Amino acid sequence: MSEQFLQDDKRPTARHVDAGDTGYSKTLKPRHINMIAIGGAIGTGLFLGAGGRLADAGPSLFIAYAVCGVFAFLVVRALGELVLYRPSSGAFVSYAREFLGEKGAYTAGWMYFLNWATTGIADITAVATYTHYWRLFSDVPQWAIALVALAVVLTVNLISVRIFGELEFWFAIVKVSALVIFMGIGIFLLTTGHPVDGAVPGPALISGNGGVFPNGLLPVLLVIQGVVFAYASVELVGVTAGETAKPEEIMPKAINSIMWRVGLFYVGSVVLLSMLMPWSSYSAGQSPFVTVLSRIGVPAAGDVMNLVVLTAAMSSLNSGLYSTGRILRSMAVSGSAPRFTARLSRTHVPYGGILLTSGMCVLGVGLNFVVPADAFEIVLNLAALGILATWGMIMICHLLFWRKTRGGTLTRPSYRLPGSPWTQLVTLAFLLCVLILMYADGGAARTTVLCVPLIAAALVAGWYAVRGRVAGAAAGSEG
Repeated sequence: MSEQFLQDDKRPTARHVDAGDTGYSKTLKPRHINMIAIGGAIGTGLFLGAGGRLADAGPSLFIAYAVCGVFAFLVVRALGELVLYRPSSGAFVSYAREFLGEKGAYTAGWMYFLNWATTGIADITAVATYTHYWRLFSDVPQWAIALVALAVVLTVNLISVRIFGELEFWFAIVKVSALVIFMGIGIFLLTTGHPVDGAVPGPALISGNGGVFPNGLLPVLLVIQGVVFAYASVELVGVTAGETAKPEEIMPKAINSIMWRVGLFYVGSVVLLSMLMPWSSYSAGQSPFVTVLSRIGVPAAGDVMNLVVLTAAMSSLNSGLYSTGRILRSMAVSGSAPRFTARLSRTHVPYGGILLTSGMCVLGVGLNFVVPADAFEIVLNLAALGILATWGMIMICHLLFWRKTRGGTLTRPSYRLPGSPWTQLVTLAFLLCVLILMYADGGAARTTVLCVPLIAAALVAGWYAVRGRVAGAAAGSEG
């Protein structure tokens, strides 16, 4: 009898079941997931943010993109293993609930909401900035353009997940195609020596303008928090796992492809941009791709690329509404988010959470009205804080999952994060260093870090407000 008890005790425990995963339709196809993974790795941070960062750090920006890209890949690889262990539309919030309890899920969910609510504001700000590139819209207030962009993407998200998938698929096609075409043009200019704005492209534009580190090492370190923002959507592929029929077949391929895309599109683009024009020719007010194309004697080229980067911003906004809708529903079912965010439409869309995130973005429209020049920088730093918390929570959840597998209570899938537990610990240390660098950067970044105690206090106050409802939901599920 005792021998049988010991044998049973060593068997893996039953998998956690998340009530927030019910009710979704499995309509996302492999092509949707693959292109969503690409779209998550290519967004506003590259198209809009790279210009200002090149102006600050020079060609050494490619090192920052490479380092942050490695850690972004480790985070999404850890999430991928958790997805293969148990697919969930609640993603890391669901895993935090399993390994850290409801307090962990509550913290992970609301910090992710902070991430995407502020990223959504950054996206609609970017849309307005891009649109002002054309004289036709130069007299239209920035806040009005931002409001129209939000209304369009909100409508698409409320229809069905299949429409979201299709739109994101074509958004990604446009982004990837544009980058490939741009890199083709850039390589042609480089190999033929065709002047760009009076300068002959080549490595001499790097060596003759201060080298790889024209402003020293410090600027490279200080732009890292902005570079982290550039990779903010890579975890989106984990959220989509709950709405696809065969995640165990699709997810590993989609996640593994992220690494080479980072190397090609981010690192490759920055190196190419640095050899096409002096790094000092770029600015924060214009996409670096638009800067190059508008100065090679083909004015329409700049217009086309500007349309592409506008598409990238719309894509990011689209993804943010999608993911927060699913995350908030997972929280609402357990009592830690407003009840209305648990509601599903007849087309299986969690419209309550999508509307809540859109409401926060409306506040961003107000920010564009009050401080149009500083809106992007303000929300960029708040979003970076949310990203750090989200990535940190993913690695903590994976570390606890790994410990349970070592104890024999859970079993790891064949698709794994290599180097555990050191990979998780090094990544967590890196994220802490990014937070320190944000403080060292001063200005809006330091102000954001100083707001951490206020955010923590708000989370604690919010927990005391919802803990009764969380306990009631837990009791109901047990009953």
